[in-house]
Amino acid sequence: MTKKAILFDLDGTLTDSGEGIMNSAALALEHFGLPVPDRETMRVFVGPPLRDTFMKFGMREEDTAEGIEVFRSYYTTKGIHENFPYPGIAELLRRLKDAGHRLYVATSKPEVMAIRVLDNFGLSQYFDLICGAALDESRGNKSEVIAYLLGQCADVSEAVMVGDTAFDVIGAKTHGIETIGVSWGYGNRCDMKNAGAAAIADTPEELFDLLQE
Repeated sequence: MTKKAILFDLDGTLTDSGEGIMNSAALALEHFGLPVPDRETMRVFVGPPLRDTFMKFGMREEDTAEGIEVFRSYYTTKGIHENFPYPGIAELLRRLKDAGHRLYVATSKPEVMAIRVLDNFGLSQYFDLICGAALDESRGNKSEVIAYLLGQCADVSEAVMVGDTAFDVIGAKTHGIETIGVSWGYGNRCDMKNAGAAAIADTPEELFDLLQE
């Protein structure tokens, strides 16, 4: 059965934002005198809410708000531009839209920043609604963002999530939505499958075919 409503993650799914996010996170860790791990380890900053990830790297909970401010001081001026759409994404979105799908974004990135990124690459035109985290952290994890999106779109019935991490799979599952994972992002194929991903796409072309099944 064709899924008419498709919810896309942003970072690691539509665009490769890793460089800017990791540079911003490194600056925040350095601000508190915390060690900055190697680039491979820092990849975990792409996707999940910042507060949770900072604490995994030794930041005290009471310091996370300041850490997020340091992160944003770099990201909003420089890091947001250290980013690019994955090859084939614009064509994928165009084909899905032409096929009659309703497209949405559900990201843990702050909504205002998500809109800036998508506007910058000319991708906003494909989406009925772009939903992200709240700057005051009242809405942050994937389940909360999806709940916020569903609350605004009564027509999202047959829905599927597309994302690159187990967080996408788990967040969508709380709303009874299945997920198709993508392998080109920052997550782990086994983690996504273990979390319950219905399938994993290795290319945008394969993703398009899976979304037509």
